[in-house]
Amino acid sequence: MSNRKRKHGIFAVSGDVVVMSTKKKDERKDALALEVALKTVFQQMQIAGNRPRTIDSYSYIFEQFASVCCIEYVEDINLDKLYHYLDVLEVTPATKLIRLKSIKAVLSKFYNNGWVKDRFWSNIHIKIDKEVKKGAKESDIDKLLELIDQTTFIGFRDAAAVKLMYKTGIRIRTLGELRERHIDFESLCLNLDGSTLKNHKFLKLPLDEELCEMLKMLLKLNEGIRSYYGTDNRNVFITQNGLPMNTSKSSNCAISKQLNKYSKRFGLANINAHAIRRAYAKSLHDKGASIALISKALGHSDLAVTTQYLDLDVEEVASDLREYL
Repeated sequence: MSNRKRKHGIFAVSGDVVVMSTKKKDERKDALALEVALKTVFQQMQIAGNRPRTIDSYSYIFEQFASVCCIEYVEDINLDKLYHYLDVLEVTPATKLIRLKSIKAVLSKFYNNGWVKDRFWSNIHIKIDKEVKKGAKESDIDKLLELIDQTTFIGFRDAAAVKLMYKTGIRIRTLGELRERHIDFESLCLNLDGSTLKNHKFLKLPLDEELCEMLKMLLKLNEGIRSYYGTDNRNVFITQNGLPMNTSKSSNCAISKQLNKYSKRFGLANINAHAIRRAYAKSLHDKGASIALISKALGHSDLAVTTQYLDLDVEEVASDLREYL
């Protein structure tokens, strides 16, 4: 817990000790003073292993709540006062949500200790509108492919990865799990089994001839890399040392890191694996594919997720609906 002292409000914190304020208290019999309850709760949190900084944050927020609502005893806390506190806060919804969660955490301790009879705060929710992430622009993807030095193994591998993600919409994790057996060069398609996909279902995605030729070349380069370093795997995308890119600890593979470097180096603001996947979805929609079909291609189990990927503006929605009038 921080060493700063607070002089205002119901209680002050100094070190790991909750210091009683000198504010005159109401002499109500059998009422549990808030500062006493908080002292007990914070001690319980310390014993449970909560970080001092977390406890200090709870202390600050609950002190503010108590000060705004003039709360001195646990029994004074009620739904109306909690709503009042949230109403007067002049902060963003995201910050308001953080403060509500902190207060709920402390009140849950009160409930567990038997100091309050019901969890009246459980049904209070603050809705935060999620920021819709934009898909990469087709022009930026084309520019990226032009600027990548494809005369090197890493550059050619990265270009093949970008093109495959943009043409099929596969996730970066799936890219790292891709094996040679998943590519059907005769039928020009990817046959993805459940081991490579998030939803563990089979998925078949078409490839064009240009991309297939690129993948054939990549497999030949892989053989040379593996032979030189003495590695043994059948991954389509490997590191420059011939190793698989995905590890058990992280799915943030070498391709993700490379895309981040390219974005900064070439001044492309929205180039990353997820943005390329969204660009694939938008490309399908622009070509007339239905949301249901796009959802299947992306391996989504919920159409609502797919509509977020598409990020359609008002005019686009109106245009699409006009076809059904």
